[in-house]
Parts: sequence; structure tokens; C-alpha cells
Amino acid sequence: MIDLHIHGDDAARWAEVVLNSPQTRNALGEPDLKELAEAYTEAAQRGVRALLLRGEGKGFSAGRNIKGLDPRDDDATDYLANKVTPVLKQMSQFPAPTFAAAQGAALGVGLGLLIATDIVYVAENAVFGSPFANLGATLDSGGHALFVERLGTHRTMDLIVTGDLISGAEAVQAGLFSRAVPEDELVAFTRERVERAASGATQAFLASKKLVADIRDTKVGLWDSVAAENVAQGELCSSSDYLEGFAAFNEKRAAHFTGK
Repeated sequence: MIDLHIHGDDAARWAEVVLNSPQTRNALGEPDLKELAEAYTEAAQRGVRALLLRGEGKGFSAGRNIKGLDPRDDDATDYLANKVTPVLKQMSQFPAPTFAAAQGAALGVGLGLLIATDIVYVAENAVFGSPFANLGATLDSGGHALFVERLGTHRTMDLIVTGDLISGAEAVQAGLFSRAVPEDELVAFTRERVERAASGATQAFLASKKLVADIRDTKVGLWDSVAAENVAQGELCSSSDYLEGFAAFNEKRAAHFTGK
């Protein structure tokens, strides 16, 4: 089950998407993925200026719901390519900054949800890795790309072959995610920053989101990225928030951004 909550007033509206099947550790079947996509679509239509994704219970998401699944009747490629990947792409292209708060385990597709999110805060005792060796399966949903980029090839293969998991604190130290905080502070810590983002300069955030995605996805080089930054900065000059930010600076007051 996927829940969507809309918070804040018209000027700083933000969404909270909740994976709400704690009895399965928020494992995701095809109906859950459909609900997740619908939640992101509705949040975008409501014009939210930030979004938080979190999971109820002891874990963020254990990945695909494989309870009772018979591999002889399963088309794993179809599930991943046609059910999971489109949702991950939709999440990564959401028209506002996105945050995730991850406690417990985030594995497989669950890890993919974090990869597709802009900013990820994790509990210090959360766990990540590739425990699929015991299933005869492999890491999916972008896990190889994330681990090789941040951990290197040797550490990646170590995690895959041994099935060892790394903690949230270790994951952040290695550059996998944004910050690690005590589990009992995680949701409040994340919500405070989501609320702050929802009242920020949304268009500037989106410009940076695109610049970062271009570097990640197409390996844009330094000077091509600088050129793209130059254009983005020039385009922002005519935005209401850009004008407000400079006016507030010169008038020595707090800026009041509208996201436009």
C-alpha cells in the first residue's frame, strides 16, 4: 500500500509518499509500483515544491515482493524493465527536489528507489548491500552503477559475493548517500529539510538537478558542465525568485521565494 499526504499551504506545499506495508517490510509487487507511480503523478499535479519518500515500520523496503513466487513462471526482465525502471525514471524526473528517509533495510528495488531520489538521509543503523547470492540472483535497479561509482569495483564485488551488508553510517562515509542520523531522529530531521526546500528557490534547484543528472548520466566533462552552468544561470536571471533573492540580499532581509 502506498499513501500520499500533502502538507503545507499553497506557497510551500510538499508531498509525503509512504510505503505502508510494514508487515512485508514494504516489499513491492506490481500493484505497489503502480500506486507509487500514481502518487508521484498526483503530487506533481498538485504543484508540490518538494517531496519526501519514506517507509513505515522497521525497514524502508526489502525490494521486490517474492513471497510465493515461482521463478519458472516469472519474467524477471519484464518486471524490472517494464514495471520498475519506468517508475524509477519517473521519480528521478520529478519536477521538484525529492528526499528519502531510509531506516532498516533498503535492498534491491528498495535501493533503486533511493538511487532515483535527489537527497537521501539514512538511519545510522540502516543496512545496504546485495544479499541476493543466497537466492541465486544478482543486484538490480541501478545497484551496480551506484556501488561501482562510489565504492569501486573491488568493494562492489566483495559485497555481491559475500552478501555482507554495510551500515547507514558506513554508506554515508563512502559517499553513497547524503547524511546518516540516529534512527529516532530520522523522520523529523528529513521533514524539516523538506519543508525548508518547499519554501526555497525551486527553479534554481531544478536547474542544479538537471546539471547533476547530466554529469551522472552522460558523463559530461568539466568545461561542458561549466558551459551548461553559464546558460542555466543566465536563464534564472529572469525568474521571480532570482530577482527576489538579490533584492533581499541588498535590503538585508530574508528572501520570500515562490518557486517561480
